[in-house]
Amino acid sequence: MLSPIQLRKHLIEAGWTDRAIARAVARRDLAKVRWGAYVDAAAYDALDEAGRNGLRARAVVAQAGTPLVVSHTSALPFWGAPTWGLDLTDVHVTRPDRKAGRHEAGVQQHRGKLLPGDTVTRGGVIVSSPTRLGIEVTTSGRTEAALCVVNDLLHRGLTTSEELERRYRAIGEDATDPMDHWPHTLTANTVFMLCDARIESVGESRLFYLCWLFGLPMPIPQYEIRDRWGRLVARVDFAWPELGVYMEFDGKIKYTKLLRPGETITDVVLREKAREQQVCEITQWRPVRVDWNDLQHGAATADRINRVLHPPLLSA
Repeated sequence: MLSPIQLRKHLIEAGWTDRAIARAVARRDLAKVRWGAYVDAAAYDALDEAGRNGLRARAVVAQAGTPLVVSHTSALPFWGAPTWGLDLTDVHVTRPDRKAGRHEAGVQQHRGKLLPGDTVTRGGVIVSSPTRLGIEVTTSGRTEAALCVVNDLLHRGLTTSEELERRYRAIGEDATDPMDHWPHTLTANTVFMLCDARIESVGESRLFYLCWLFGLPMPIPQYEIRDRWGRLVARVDFAWPELGVYMEFDGKIKYTKLLRPGETITDVVLREKAREQQVCEITQWRPVRVDWNDLQHGAATADRINRVLHPPLLSA
């Protein structure tokens, strides 16, 4: 994403012709980021969708005739934040001059008021700060996706719940920037109610949201399991101690992170099974495991979790 942007006008000044640029693109020496902006093709091909959106954002800023702040979903790649469930089709920028925003040529301009501390320079580009970004992403209208972002920012210590609430209130209290200029305020309220710095991944955020959405008792994230001598044995993703149930989210990334030198995924799975057995022996709790596929079937998964939380009484 930090590969140098080469604008057409600069290439022409350096002696290139439009035909030479077109040949370089055809040979895959250059990749066209957007109209009039190019980058090394190998660097471009190595980027995912989020990285390419960030690259387009840098190109938009470089081509702009007025200062712009990379904001909303386009600021996520600059902070390494997750983009699950969010539309990365357009580049989003905020105008410091607060002139009316418009949507044109794949660029959505916003005009929200920028306060001191709202912007940070990253990779030579001015972008939304993590605190402002946490608020901006709620305007997508996707509560679940916004929660994934805010939890990530909180977990990595890039912002705090208090900072988010303080900045959010400042928007509502500012007569020159009232909340009715910010769409989906209900989404923001829900996200700030549910967000938790202890939640470590997109999968865990989605699972936590699923519990809330379907009216399940809300679990405690990252619950520590200790043996009779008080020694830490395990930390489970979620737990309902009063109901004697704990829950783990199984994702491929999780198993990859647990790999030790020389191990295979199979070794990790076997170690996790031994860990689960130890947790069950110590706590006598019932386990629930949820994976990515389960999240695609929310109602059925919520019903399965609920049946573990509230098992039917056995008749005598």
